[in-house]
Amino acid sequence: MRAVVQRCAHASVSVDNKIVGKIKEGIIALVGFSPKDSENDIDYIIDKIANLRIFSDENGKMNLSVKDINGGILFVPNFTLYGDSRHGRRPSYIDAAGIEYANTLFETLKLKASALNIDNIEFGIFQADMKVDILNDGPITLILDSFKNF
Repeated sequence: MRAVVQRCAHASVSVDNKIVGKIKEGIIALVGFSPKDSENDIDYIIDKIANLRIFSDENGKMNLSVKDINGGILFVPNFTLYGDSRHGRRPSYIDAAGIEYANTLFETLKLKASALNIDNIEFGIFQADMKVDILNDGPITLILDSFKNF
């Protein structure tokens, strides 16, 4: 599982000009799945996102997590995180999970993330044409990959 994580001042995701997920200060996480992913990968990524110390403390040091600041998390499914553009001009998505399995993993992520002790957890819509609005704060952008952890 991969996630591109950004600290944001606010973020939202819209489908058909209707906002389906919105947070104020917090983290937006674009998430993608591979066919090899399991609940362990989801647990690792969710725990990492919820506990990343990327928010400033009273001394201006990045020492606080999204939980510490009572921020929100917006998860947006994004299969293109597994795009391979090393050859040719059109990316290959052969390393991305198939639609049914990816949807199952995203639904599992939604259940597990909703159980976090965080007040504002929001989600994009799987397989929808989404418009994502992000005010990246910092900018702070990290790439997480559960495969590199195990």
